Amino acid sequence: MSETVAYIALGGNVADVEATLRQALAQLDAAPGVRVRRLSRLYWTEAVGGPPGQPQYLNAVAEIATSLDAAQLLRTLQQIERSLGRDRAREVRWGPRTCDLDILLVGRHVVNEPDLTIPHPRLHLRKFVLEGLAQLAPDLEHPVLGKTMSQLLRELDRPGR
Repeated sequence: MSETVAYIALGGNVADVEATLRQALAQLDAAPGVRVRRLSRLYWTEAVGGPPGQPQYLNAVAEIATSLDAAQLLRTLQQIERSLGRDRAREVRWGPRTCDLDILLVGRHVVNEPDLTIPHPRLHLRKFVLEGLAQLAPDLEHPVLGKTMSQLLRELDRPGR
């Protein structure tokens, strides 16, 4: 089966976040149909949304090759999150969490389903995602907006945004 390049956002702000994200990467790389190719640098950011007073998040973006379809990849990511202590039923939206794995892009696929939207609907609005994407794939074009990751990051950095 052929592989597609996909990009996954990793983040967390509870417990030993760096160790948790490294475990997530190891589990992702060990998952059937998934191969981690590269990882952006790790970087700390302020929490976006959610309850006030949260600790900073540690973030990164992983480039993977996968033979899974988008729904299978989502299930794999959610299973890894659960194995690392994430309990979506108990958490507050955009609140503190041990591990958050989000599909950003899967090739040039566009998916609009109740449980899954690809490209990630807030990708172009989140500097902490665009920084990692621009580091790994600066010339990668957003399949809907038609702009590269570098362009989207520059636009977000412009005064008045």
